[in-house]
Amino acid sequence: MTPSPASPSGRARQGASARRSPAARALQAENRWPALVLALAWLAYFCVLQWSVVRFRVPIVLTLALCAVLLAAWQFSGRRVRLTGPAVGAALAGSALLTLVVPLFSYLPDGAETAVRWLLAAAALGCAGLLLATRVAPLLVALLGGLVHVVASAAAIIADPAPRIDVWTILQQGADAIARGENIYDMAWSGSPGVKDIFSYLPWTALLLAPGRWLAGDVRWALLVWSLVLYAGVWALAGGRQAAPRHQWVAAAVIALLATVPGQLTQLDQAWTEPLLAACVVWWAVLVRRGHAWWAVVPLALACASKQHFAVLLPVLLLWRPFGARRAIATGALAAALMLPWFIASPADFVHDTVTALVGFHAIRFANTFYLLALNVYGVHLPFWVTGLAVLGTLAAAGWLVWRRQPALPQLLRWLALVLLAANIVNKQAFYNQYWLTGALVALSLAAEAGHGADEDEIVSDVELVSDAALVSDAEPGPDAGRGPSGRVTDRPAPPAAPATGG
Repeated sequence: MTPSPASPSGRARQGASARRSPAARALQAENRWPALVLALAWLAYFCVLQWSVVRFRVPIVLTLALCAVLLAAWQFSGRRVRLTGPAVGAALAGSALLTLVVPLFSYLPDGAETAVRWLLAAAALGCAGLLLATRVAPLLVALLGGLVHVVASAAAIIADPAPRIDVWTILQQGADAIARGENIYDMAWSGSPGVKDIFSYLPWTALLLAPGRWLAGDVRWALLVWSLVLYAGVWALAGGRQAAPRHQWVAAAVIALLATVPGQLTQLDQAWTEPLLAACVVWWAVLVRRGHAWWAVVPLALACASKQHFAVLLPVLLLWRPFGARRAIATGALAAALMLPWFIASPADFVHDTVTALVGFHAIRFANTFYLLALNVYGVHLPFWVTGLAVLGTLAAAGWLVWRRQPALPQLLRWLALVLLAANIVNKQAFYNQYWLTGALVALSLAAEAGHGADEDEIVSDVELVSDAALVSDAEPGPDAGRGPSGRVTDRPAPPAAPATGG
């Protein structure tokens, strides 16, 4: 029922409308269509990713390439896009539909798979309804997203106690090897359906996931915990419980989108490790935003000591003043120190498993990349310099623009996503999980956007979020960006100095 103008809720709506400036109303209208385009791109991206396991299709590659072009155009334009109610509702409803109708790969028994798919679809619709309701606390939506992830993960682990994928096998047996004090880079894996004698991850992937095996029998329980750490980081990145209602609303929307994303069940079942990396990134971002950039070195170093391709992001961060060269170098040094015991134990095995074996590894024909498109369709192996040029060109462009523009944290996260996406789309091996990380970084940027300014005059949905805060300027950070009034490093521009007074 629509509240009457005489009712308290009706007066609140009229008051909120009256407080909104013409600029705020124009900004709301201007943002509506870009937000819907973002929602459609999100759905297209994850639709083809759910479909991509385990199959190669040219339309999948072309759709991923189109999304990469859209992300690049968004970044080059420098435009801020904020989530709106219609966009979030469309994205969550679309996620529910895609989860049910698009082919999905898992090793769960048919009945269990169907039940989890319906759970994720119902959760997506439920979160959409709650986010569009007028009096539902965003924290409840965020908690619902986390709860659904817990239930879906538990169902996947219990229904499929031994997925037939080498990732799960080497992580399980690697955890056992660590507990015995053995070197994971000098092991042969028994019963692995894929690699038999290499541990292709950097060592801290094994170490950070091993407690799941030690305490509960399966590394996927640790991945569940790291996923909850990721969601907590999203909430903190948008400002946490002290944030304005608009910021909490966006944080809850991002958590719901990540918890119910198409293909989620496959990721939960296969023990893919990217949620661990996303958790490290989000807490790096939280610490930078709160002015603790030196502490932010720790989670970023853990990510770099867990997965090789994170090294490609350090040059971009080196050029971003709020983090800077000293912290980027410290991150690399700390990551090297964290990996040193395994290198010392057997330098040849470490380099073989983590570098040379991957460089020389055969192309997997159901990877949806341009490398496989050239191979599968035209029978051509792209030379290494072609793929290297694509990655280095994207990295150089991102680094140059980050150095020149010194963007705020949300845009920086999207530059990192674009670099990883470029590396994935020309690689010999890139699957749902690597592409998922790129999408997760874009989602994190939206949570960071919510906490970037006090945009409380802006309406994020068709529901009024009443606030007295004023619309703030959307100006780009200037030369003083990166240092707050206290001198601590932050991702926000320094406030203007107070005008001088005569005396």
